[in-house]
Amino acid sequence: MGMGTATGPLRGVRIVESSMLGPGAISTHLADLGAEVIKVESPQGDYIREMTWPIVEGVSLMHLHISRGKRSIVLDLRTPEGVDTYLDLVRGADAVIEAMRPGGLQRRGLGYERLREVNPRIVFCTISGYGMTGPYADMPSHGIAYDVWAGLVRPETTDDGYCAIPEHPSVGIHAGPLFGALGVLAGIVSARSTGEGCRLEIAQSDAAAAMDWLRSETYRAYERPAQEVTGNKADGYERRAPGTAGMRDGVRYQFYETADGHVLFMASEREFWENFCLGIGRPELFETHPGSRYADHARGDAELRAELAEVFRSRTTAEWVELGGKVNTPIAPVNTPQTIADDPQFRDRLPWIPASRTGADQLPTPIKFLDVDLPVPERAPTVGQHTEEVLREVLGYDDDRVAALRATGALG
Repeated sequence: MGMGTATGPLRGVRIVESSMLGPGAISTHLADLGAEVIKVESPQGDYIREMTWPIVEGVSLMHLHISRGKRSIVLDLRTPEGVDTYLDLVRGADAVIEAMRPGGLQRRGLGYERLREVNPRIVFCTISGYGMTGPYADMPSHGIAYDVWAGLVRPETTDDGYCAIPEHPSVGIHAGPLFGALGVLAGIVSARSTGEGCRLEIAQSDAAAAMDWLRSETYRAYERPAQEVTGNKADGYERRAPGTAGMRDGVRYQFYETADGHVLFMASEREFWENFCLGIGRPELFETHPGSRYADHARGDAELRAELAEVFRSRTTAEWVELGGKVNTPIAPVNTPQTIADDPQFRDRLPWIPASRTGADQLPTPIKFLDVDLPVPERAPTVGQHTEEVLREVLGYDDDRVAALRATGALG
């Protein structure tokens, strides 16, 4: 990926990344939008290539996804020449991402203060498990830890009585890099206007908790007196359980079985509920159970729930989704990670980046610019694949200088 071919709104932004495993996704988001990302690796390389499953033709899907669109250069930071070359890269960069336990670069003589000496505009972002402060800062950890810490995932009990980790979407390991990318961009905008860089840090555990703010803030609000903090008008102001737990006994906002699967029905506004009843030719359902104007789930109405269960079993999921669009009432198909790929909305919005391009079928960035072309990601690099290219193209080193650097062992 020579700079001449760069596209996207972040064209001209250069990121230097020192990462291990998943947190390097910060710069994946930036590369997807056109930033040039240079992944600096030790001679052994980032062992992300061997981590978790599946392994696709000898390389992990995690590497193929998270390292896509990046270039890899090997620098042995145990050598002074390796450190000097790193500083050369920083001179022309906008940001440095340290995606590992905090302080890794500092130990190599490449902490924020040193980087600022060669580039006062540098934005330095550290992303780690529990962050740089607090009693857990130095604890080793893995991704699921942040979600269980944040209260997002609860243990299941197996048939033979053991505790087990249930299947669940991972939040912290994905949200942390996303917040990190947002913070890095804010830092770059500031640095470009003021000439002053900055330092920021992201904890994946913090990100998991922040993504679930509605539940924790609701519990907190309920600690206040009942006359100060109530439930919805539609519930007679009764306090309901936080988040989706408060929808468990909903009727107009609920899962229903269809002829061939399930849908989620969400007619909590009176207008949507009336549209539904008229749309299926059952105006008497609305007349009998009109409900409140807003946020009415008809909770606990057993008679209506039984009636709706029968109604929804009479058509297929696709037929119900079509009806929802036709009469203006919210009905959503219920997918799994496997069936979503066949959903027409998915096919329209998230066309796979093919395995022929990136080594495995991958999802594109969900960010869509209507008037700017985004780059199609290149395949994730092998260790040091672009070492010579980066030294020559980015740093302008000539043959003699590259050869001399290689002789010092700085390139592994």
